[in-house]
Amino acid sequence: MRYFIELAYEGTRYGGFQIQDNTNTVQREVEKAFSIFYRQAFSLTGSSRTDAGVHALQNYFHVDTEVVVEPEHRYNINAILPYDIVIKNIDVVASNAHCRFQATYRTYNYFIYQEKNPFIKHTAWFYPYPLDVELLNQAATLLFQYHDFTSFSKRNTQAKTKICSIMESHWEVRDNQIVYAVKANRFLRGMVRGLVGTMLQVGRQRISLDQFRQIIEAKDCSLAHFDTPAHGLFLVEVGLVF
Repeated sequence: MRYFIELAYEGTRYGGFQIQDNTNTVQREVEKAFSIFYRQAFSLTGSSRTDAGVHALQNYFHVDTEVVVEPEHRYNINAILPYDIVIKNIDVVASNAHCRFQATYRTYNYFIYQEKNPFIKHTAWFYPYPLDVELLNQAATLLFQYHDFTSFSKRNTQAKTKICSIMESHWEVRDNQIVYAVKANRFLRGMVRGLVGTMLQVGRQRISLDQFRQIIEAKDCSLAHFDTPAHGLFLVEVGLVF
């Protein structure tokens, strides 16, 4: 049977979502927990990669196994998992269902706070500089006019194309935080953090909207700002129908 495994995690302690050499990852912990409970090896396929320190309110694995994985077993598996990873749902799906290739969109939020707050320091970026939210939104709206986001893709990527379709892009004030919300059919490596870092330069009036447009059109990632830390970024939703 093929199963989709929905999970959430706080990524502070992990080197990323999917298996990597020489660092602990979310996938490694989930595979270990399933293997302990079912007493056999599990090899999971991930839906959306997240970098070291990035969090997720929703992400997916799928797995093929002869073991009968009951939905109620998630309580047992959650008892084995570390405190910062939780299995939310386990569903039987069609044998050809793929949690990565069937995702039609993904939604990310980036959280910023401007007054010192020790309780959110691992899940939002402390950015104590004056920001013009209206200018931030004007920059966010400009993105709808473009599909080539080469300027916001880190160079060391295996992506064959830098073309993305952005469906939502806006800034809002939410619970004393400034939040950037973006939804697209796909994202490039470092894209959200690059967009946020560069738009913040607009919000601080360090670059103009015209200069922001020029950065997009230059298709040159050396012009964008990728210094945005990982811990403010959340994968919020993966658009899967199954």
